[in-house]
Amino acid sequence: MDSKLADAAQIAPPKPRASAALLRFLKAPTALIGVIGLTLVVGVAVFAPILSPQDPYDLMQLDIMDSRLPPGSESFTGVPYHLGTDGQGRDILSGIMYGLRTSLIVGIVSAFVAALIGTTLGLLAAYLGGRGEALLMRLVDLQLSFPTILMALMVLAILGNGVTNVVLAIIVAEWATYARTARGTALVEREKEYIEAARCLRIPARRILLRHMLPNCLAPIIVIATMQVARAIGLEATLSFLGLGASVTQPSLGMLIANGYQYLLSGLYWISFYPGIALLITIVCINLVGDRLRDVLNPRNAR
Repeated sequence: MDSKLADAAQIAPPKPRASAALLRFLKAPTALIGVIGLTLVVGVAVFAPILSPQDPYDLMQLDIMDSRLPPGSESFTGVPYHLGTDGQGRDILSGIMYGLRTSLIVGIVSAFVAALIGTTLGLLAAYLGGRGEALLMRLVDLQLSFPTILMALMVLAILGNGVTNVVLAIIVAEWATYARTARGTALVEREKEYIEAARCLRIPARRILLRHMLPNCLAPIIVIATMQVARAIGLEATLSFLGLGASVTQPSLGMLIANGYQYLLSGLYWISFYPGIALLITIVCINLVGDRLRDVLNPRNAR
């Protein structure tokens, strides 16, 4: 009986280490700051219709007489503008809250879809090998040879402005990064004994990819995806600042910054300054979380 229990203990799957990884993640003060800051940013974006004092894109609520008011001013009706207003009389604080929603949606959706496409192609290339792998990796090399901003500009020049087109442009510009990472990790896993055993047992390739190789390749993909969310938000802000991103009716932080660019030399700093600070805080918080995830999920740092 004791020998059977010992054998069962040897073949039993290891206990999940999610709690230990979470504790290691929260040990770093920078990670804790990033989580708190990111939670606040997401909360503000989600509850913007409730928290914002004004719907900044409802024309019935805008008054041109309230345009370019400095921070701390009040409208003619007594409504306070804590961060001032822009050239259209739009409340800067409300614009930031609504702009965060657009920026986060663009960053999260584009990173998720790009990760899905790139990871799938990378795993298939590593598992199948041959000419298909060589062709895909040459395509990845060609894609990565172009600067990301240039690739996004090329796509938007064809598709036009809009949040959906910005998401598509970022996906086209970023999928190759996931494909190369997934393929490199999958090549290491492909040579291990458990993959050979699964092949000998004639397990379908789809099951091998999804249930065996993919879970062991997820750690670097998660880290890259976290970083790419911040990268996508910054790229979207750049495109919107250049006038090729979100439309005026669906503004983002980049659009808000662009709205105040023409007033910077006139002393009306708050129109671009506060949206820029919000963009900076968002990207820094995401990067802090991503940096700590990289340390926690790196097997070399496991103890």
